[in-house]
Parts: sequence; C-alpha cells; structure tokens
Amino acid sequence: MGERKLILASQSPRRSELLAQLGFPFETVVSNIDETQHLCEPPDTYAQRLSQQKAQAVAERVSEPALILAADTIVVEGGEVFGKPEDGVEAAKMLHRLRGRTHTVITAITVLDTESGRMITEAPLTPVTMRNYSDQEVADYIATGDPMDKAGAYAIQHPDFHPVEVLEGCYATVMGLPVCRVARLLEQFGVEISKQAVEACHNHKGHPCTLYDQ
Repeated sequence: MGERKLILASQSPRRSELLAQLGFPFETVVSNIDETQHLCEPPDTYAQRLSQQKAQAVAERVSEPALILAADTIVVEGGEVFGKPEDGVEAAKMLHRLRGRTHTVITAITVLDTESGRMITEAPLTPVTMRNYSDQEVADYIATGDPMDKAGAYAIQHPDFHPVEVLEGCYATVMGLPVCRVARLLEQFGVEISKQAVEACHNHKGHPCTLYDQ
C-alpha cells in the first residue's frame, strides 16, 4: 500500500469481514450520502453512481493519501430495484416477491485514489434463485431483525433461513463485496495482492469464486 491508507467507505460488518480476507489493514468511514434512485435511472447505473458518490464523499473528509473503496449492493427483480426494507411489512413483501424466482444482485465497487483523483468502477451481476420458503419461515426470519439492513431483505449467509436455492456466480458479490474483483482493482492502483489472499477469499464460507485462478 505504500504511504496510502486503505479506507472502506462502509459500516457494513459483512464488507469488513470480506475485505479482511485480503490481509491489509484498513479503516472504515461512513459516507452518509442520499441513496435515492433517480427517475428512470437503470439499476446498474444507479448502483455504480452510489458507489462512486460514497467514495467521493469519504475522500472529501480524508486529509492523508488513501485509496477509498466503496460498494453498493442492490437486488433487481423484474426491472425493479429492491433496497433495504423500511420495516417488517416491506421486508415481507420483498421476500414474498422473490420467493421461488430468479433475480439479479448487483454490487458496484469503486476504488478512488485521493492523490491522483483516479477512480475505477465495476458492477458485476449475479443471478440468484430463491427457494420456495414458507410464509412462516418469512415471518420467523423477519422476527430476527436480520433483513432490515439487507438489500432485498435477505442475507444469503443466514444460518437458519438459507433463502437461496441456486447461485450462478460470486457468493461474495451477494454478500456485498466481490473480493476478487476488489483485488484486481487494487492491483491497478499498484497494490500487490498475494495468491494466499485470493485463496482465502476463494475458500471463505466454502463457496468457490468464479474469478479464482483466471
């Protein structure tokens, strides 16, 4: 990393857990931006814009040289964006809508170098098919409080609910941070990534990474 710090523009414990797989020390700073979707804004454009604005907002508050990593995750079903539910009623509507169907998870990631102003953004898509869970399972899951800070009102890694039946792509993308793609972005900013770090990501949660060894 040289003299630059790595800053994660997120308070998400899931993103911190995933980023830690690369073995670098990092700080977390919350961006606190307006996350309202613009009228007629395509979902992928929306996710990319938010990740960029999060990085830029944090960069404005940092005085030392740093690489800012920001991410935004959205769930898209039938062209509609599902963000974080406002309450249990909205969470139930989302989970009922997604049940037994295939949707797309987009996690846009941005790396911003505060010294040069250079910024790179990617937005990988992952198709996800949900299992046919029952209404009671939905109610029990909502009662845990877990859906309230999750796009689409679910966590793929939840140990009891297990909402996903089929995943076609990157498990870490659905969790909120595609670590292999982050590693490749950081390499474009001169950061050396060890093979052991990528292997740690590959083995995390026991799900294979689609970018591993490519």
